[in-house]
Amino acid sequence: MQLRNYRSIAACDVRLGPLTFLVGPNGSGKSNFLDALRLVSDALRTSLDHALRDRGGVQEVLQRSSGHPKNFAIRLDFQLPDGAIGHFSFEVGARPHGDYSVLREECVVGEAKYLVQEGTVAIKPVPVSPPGSADRLYLVNAAGLPEFRPVFDVLSKMGFYNLNPDKIRSLQPPDKGELLARDGLNLSSVLERLEKVDEGDTKRRIEEYLSRIVPGLEGVDHKRVGHLETLEFRQHVEGSKDPWRFPAINMSDGTLRALGILVALLQARAEDDVRVVGIEEPEVALHPAAAGIVRDALRDGSRHAQVIVTSHSPELLDAPEVSAQEIVSVVAEQGRTFIARLDEATRDTLRDRLYTAGELLKTNQLTPDREDVPASKQLQLFALEAQ
Repeated sequence: MQLRNYRSIAACDVRLGPLTFLVGPNGSGKSNFLDALRLVSDALRTSLDHALRDRGGVQEVLQRSSGHPKNFAIRLDFQLPDGAIGHFSFEVGARPHGDYSVLREECVVGEAKYLVQEGTVAIKPVPVSPPGSADRLYLVNAAGLPEFRPVFDVLSKMGFYNLNPDKIRSLQPPDKGELLARDGLNLSSVLERLEKVDEGDTKRRIEEYLSRIVPGLEGVDHKRVGHLETLEFRQHVEGSKDPWRFPAINMSDGTLRALGILVALLQARAEDDVRVVGIEEPEVALHPAAAGIVRDALRDGSRHAQVIVTSHSPELLDAPEVSAQEIVSVVAEQGRTFIARLDEATRDTLRDRLYTAGELLKTNQLTPDREDVPASKQLQLFALEAQ
């Protein structure tokens, strides 16, 4: 993933593995990195205009610096489930009065490709191609073509989570449950779907992890309440032969967040289209002793989807199996974010298992390799030339 002039990030070029920990202090820019990926997904699922307005407009997305940049750009290089390799990149420019324009967009997957410049299709994906528009991403139109549909499906169904226990606790309107909502508002519907799609195996796996985090908890089910639905927890109570049932409103923030994290991570076991999952600070509201269980769930989820986690928790990283290749360091200086792999000395320390990543984090030793932080002009965001 490459970014230019996105929020606090002037430039970055980061390779993401099956499991990636974005590690850094509060306010360093970890969430901005995830938000750039989420912008792509939001713009494809709804529209670019909606995605930008949801963030306060294009001016709020542009990096704030002395140079006053007027454009931001994103590039994603990918390998699809069928093995096809490609990239998707676009650049958005600010215009007066809060307007914007997609200055350039290109997508290459295998032999198929297109290039759109300010709404004009300069390289057509097929001889008779859908028209372009300067205020929306062309990939939405190109998704009607079989070559580009897999790209659209993967990028539009990425899931990014900042779970809200109050939303999970409240009565929820039912939906298809195909993808967990960012705040967990449709958690009951997703859990109901997971109970059906693979004979309940994923749901049982979620309950196993949850019972390790919350002692005595035996399971959780969706429950209809009129035209709405909620969650009902089954928990063992001393002296009782059968588990008691508790509605979500009676459960703690930690329990609800833990359930939301587990569903977010493991939904990809049953949903083939969910290929990327990002979670902000999964350790929040959980007891430090649960960090190892959450780490196990992260690894479990990364077998089915690419998992990206923001964290500043030493407990979550305090294990020998957390390798230097899985950590991306994020720091901020004078409002600018630097994102890169760990410096060479730190990588050697973790490789030789002299310390764990959690121990190094406690002493503020997880620092980025500044040589891996590119200048904006070094980024190779686009590859196609107009014909």
